[in-house]
Amino acid sequence: MAGDVVGLTLIHGSSKHKIEIAAGREGGEPTLQDMAAVIAQVTGVPQQLQKLICKGKSLKEMEQPLSVLGVKNGCKIMMIGKKNSPEEEAELKKLKELEKSIEPLSRKLEEINVELTGIQNGFLARDLRSAALSKLEKKEKSISEQYMRFLEQIDAMNLPDEFTDCRHRRKGLVKNIQTHLARCDAIETHISQELEKLQSKNLALAD
Repeated sequence: MAGDVVGLTLIHGSSKHKIEIAAGREGGEPTLQDMAAVIAQVTGVPQQLQKLICKGKSLKEMEQPLSVLGVKNGCKIMMIGKKNSPEEEAELKKLKELEKSIEPLSRKLEEINVELTGIQNGFLARDLRSAALSKLEKKEKSISEQYMRFLEQIDAMNLPDEFTDCRHRRKGLVKNIQTHLARCDAIETHISQELEKLQSKNLALAD
């Protein structure tokens, strides 16, 4: 039922842990995702490296409520998986620092997009638009260059095949940066179009 806390016994190798799973979303039921997050905190084994078993059945559907998967109060959960090595943890730390460095760029890119939309909607006097657009273009190119430098740093990381958690996180980070680079390209195209429109209008007025 919604709001319930499910008490379970976790077996990991020779260790046993009493754990309680609450819903991650208010008013919802605890899901397998919620359970995996708690297990990661208790054991140090990342979610991607966990193999969870209940009553001989492998649990894989992360978004499903525990009740749907037959996991009830008092059940025993077996988890197979190991912690990351200190070497992998060091690489993970680097990736997390890169993720934090990227967050401000995303906010700046959104600010540029808001300003551009305002100009496109005519919220700035025509004689001020050209300078404003050129300034936005400069900001956008700077952000795009920073994203490219981050990609170069990530590409330079030499991650062994067994660094599964690192490789998973790096893949997500690269995808995130590529999405933002695509936004940069779209914004740059819109800025160029607006500058061309202004130039055409100025030529028409000159004639």
